[in-house]
Amino acid sequence: MGREQDRRAAIAQAQIELNKQPIYLDTETTGLKDHDQIVEICLLDHDGSILFDSLVKPTVQMPPDATRVHHITDAMVSTAPTWPELWPQLEALLAGRRVAIYNAEYDLRLMQQSHHLHRLPWSTSLNHFCVMKLYARFRGDQNARTRDYRWHSLDDARWQCGLALPNAHRARADTLLTRALLHFVAAQR
Repeated sequence: MGREQDRRAAIAQAQIELNKQPIYLDTETTGLKDHDQIVEICLLDHDGSILFDSLVKPTVQMPPDATRVHHITDAMVSTAPTWPELWPQLEALLAGRRVAIYNAEYDLRLMQQSHHLHRLPWSTSLNHFCVMKLYARFRGDQNARTRDYRWHSLDDARWQCGLALPNAHRARADTLLTRALLHFVAAQR
């Protein structure tokens, strides 16, 4: 497919996804590595209402580098529920729903890591799609190294589309922004 065909396919896919009335998921974490875990999670319903929004108490202290990004401190998560305490409610909300995630591979990996760190079995198969990859097809900027479309940060996508919502690096703000971005792509011609 050519660039314009891929762009049109991305718009059509965004419209199909919106018709499925997805929920939007975003997390904030202690970092990016294999031992890091979730410290905040939000689920936003298709209509923009909040289904779930909570800080999560990690098993480790909050690294300063992570706090600089999302401004979540040890004091903020000290009385928050733990991942095992939250998971049953999250799992029930996610069951049977289409889930839109910006950078799905990352959030799903961190969910699995949080499970592993708490010795919970991961048997969940989320019916998800990655809004970041869909947006990359829509935008159409080539990645010379991979010969595929270049991925953009959520903040870059916000600027490129002229969306007025902030990218606060907090789960609620980022689910709202992901929802707005999917609506933006679906509305293009």
